[in-house]
Amino acid sequence: MSANQAEFETCCAVSDHRVPSRRRQCYWIALPAYNEELCLPPLLDRIAEAMTEADLPYKVIVVNDGSADATARIAAEYSLVMPLVLENHPINMGLGATMRDCLTKAIELANPQDIIVTMDADNSHNPESIWPMGRLIREGSDVVIASRYQTGSRVRGVPAYRRLLSFAGRLFFRALFPIRGVRDYTCGFRAYRAQALQTAWKSYGDAMFDQEGFQCIVDILLKLRRFDLVFAEVPMILRYDLKKGGSKMKVAHTIKSTLLLMFRRRFGS
Repeated sequence: MSANQAEFETCCAVSDHRVPSRRRQCYWIALPAYNEELCLPPLLDRIAEAMTEADLPYKVIVVNDGSADATARIAAEYSLVMPLVLENHPINMGLGATMRDCLTKAIELANPQDIIVTMDADNSHNPESIWPMGRLIREGSDVVIASRYQTGSRVRGVPAYRRLLSFAGRLFFRALFPIRGVRDYTCGFRAYRAQALQTAWKSYGDAMFDQEGFQCIVDILLKLRRFDLVFAEVPMILRYDLKKGGSKMKVAHTIKSTLLLMFRRRFGS
């Protein structure tokens, strides 16, 4: 057992004089971060508040993707006051590599019954949604997506053209890669049963996370659809108006890369 695993076993164990000691189901919250010095502090504060109020054991994994600002320093400071693991890329490697390192770290440290959550580090995702997503995992789902297309969802601050692109992408993916229970293929706010990711990782190996850009979010879902998993969604309140700074997505490049990915996956390559 690694030092990190031993530490987490200690923080997640609960004792009761009436029952044997047992290990609680824990949440690993993976945050790929690039130049998020303005957004990361309020997000980490919200995560700590939400998880404490829900009385859920958790640990945050921040992978700093070669940020040029104070992202790494801020994450390191928070690691002194909350359960947070920080890893740094010496240079900017892109979302695909950063998400890969977030998830492989979580896969390595988590127990099969744990829950792995991915979120954007720009404070546009609401940590209060983690509890209902985890509840669906506990009830039997394997993957739960915070969806923009469920009744009760709200989207604030997203440009109209981005919303149109997301909607068009949803139609294409549902037509070409139907997954029961999934409407939102491109949202990165998800909860996974750790065992599901661990099983897929064993099957795919390094190819599990082999996409370089934003299309990695979609590709993870397309690979998981090959397994006998239960997918579900909860409504999401997306607050893009809380995001500070511009979008890091290169829209034209992302569209091209996603279309190419769809072609490859559709024809089995």
